[in-house]
Amino acid sequence: MPRGRYSLHDPHDHTPLAHEHFQCAPGPSGWRYVSRLTTPTGDHHGSVDLTLDALGRPLRLELHASDWQVRGAALEGVTWVRTDPTGSHATEGNVAAHAFTGTSPAFLIATTRLLRLTPSASATRVRLVAFTDPVLAPRTVDQSWALLKREAHTTDNGPLTVDEYQVTALDTGEQHSVHIAGDVVLAAPGIELEDLESPPSTFDRPQPDEDR
Repeated sequence: MPRGRYSLHDPHDHTPLAHEHFQCAPGPSGWRYVSRLTTPTGDHHGSVDLTLDALGRPLRLELHASDWQVRGAALEGVTWVRTDPTGSHATEGNVAAHAFTGTSPAFLIATTRLLRLTPSASATRVRLVAFTDPVLAPRTVDQSWALLKREAHTTDNGPLTVDEYQVTALDTGEQHSVHIAGDVVLAAPGIELEDLESPPSTFDRPQPDEDR
């Protein structure tokens, strides 16, 4: 069960935003990730609780940030309920999308689990609902993901397989790279892995679902 700490920063000016203390593991239903976020000064900043099924679809999502809350799941696309800090107003949303995304590294792992790309495959388009800080406002984004290469690296704990993805924002054409080992993000814009107490979990590598 990997556990550790990511530092999150603004990908443009590198302003520190938060520390994300996480643990995650494969399970009978698929994969679960839980984390708590703190500000650079150590104050509570929010939390993430994401459970995927065996195909990488979000069974349950619960986000907290600045007293806002979102609960969501894959249901007729993706469906969510967003509650304001007072708890008196809740709005429901539904979009014909594949999954959710946001600032947490958990969403990068979730997208790779959903797409299950291979290095020889062409880029795959995916529609996601992004919840943006600081009030978890939802917006729909279209991205293209391609697995550029898969490399094995020797470590003290045995070989570590690292996947390098190229992610393209289809509205702007902006591209960036994401490096992932198992269920841990090693490097991505705005994300730095600062501490890891145990090696990443490994996943079976099923063939992509042609019906997705």
